[in-house]
Amino acid sequence: MTRDEIRKKILEIGLIPSIRVKTAELAVFAAENVEAGGIPIVEIAATIPDSSQVIRDLTHRFPSLVVGAEIVDGLDAAHRQLEAGAVFLTGPGFDPEITGYCVEHGIVVIPGAMTPTEIMAAHRAGADLVKVFPCADVGGEKYIRDIKAPLAHIPIVAAGGVTQKTAGLFIAAGASALGVGEDLIPRQALRFREGAWIRELAARFLNFVRHARSEMK
Repeated sequence: MTRDEIRKKILEIGLIPSIRVKTAELAVFAAENVEAGGIPIVEIAATIPDSSQVIRDLTHRFPSLVVGAEIVDGLDAAHRQLEAGAVFLTGPGFDPEITGYCVEHGIVVIPGAMTPTEIMAAHRAGADLVKVFPCADVGGEKYIRDIKAPLAHIPIVAAGGVTQKTAGLFIAAGASALGVGEDLIPRQALRFREGAWIRELAARFLNFVRHARSEMK
């Protein structure tokens, strides 16, 4: 897929499931069920052991899955995850070097930011979307609404504290997509290998996004 196709897919689905688990096996299990639930996108956290191998396994087993990687350790880590098969990169903060590299090489990049200054800097650097993180701790959907008032032209991913109760509210506030973690992939579902639970939650979050968007028309 091209950069434009990947960006379009993320915006169309409106969800970036963040997989942050303790083992590679659990990461594959979570991704498999997220995709089966209708969300063909996952972000593999940097803290997962053998995260590069997880990305290789996922891209091999699920060719239609759009696999991204969280980067916290600089450009060398980015290179490793891209070589493993990641097609977009994210981060909890804004790394100008990684963003610049991705722009230069046609790779979708979604850096993290919090303040208007950080969001504007990431956008000017060429970020495809900007992940506002952690949203819930700084006002939730109200913060997104306030940010989008002057920065309506910047596509925002709301992440950090997105729940079943707040997903639709974040979309209504102006978020183009949502980063969702444990509320989509519960620890108990992983512990007991309850794939059906994850698939059901994936379908629910898709419905939250679709319903909120339909109400905005």
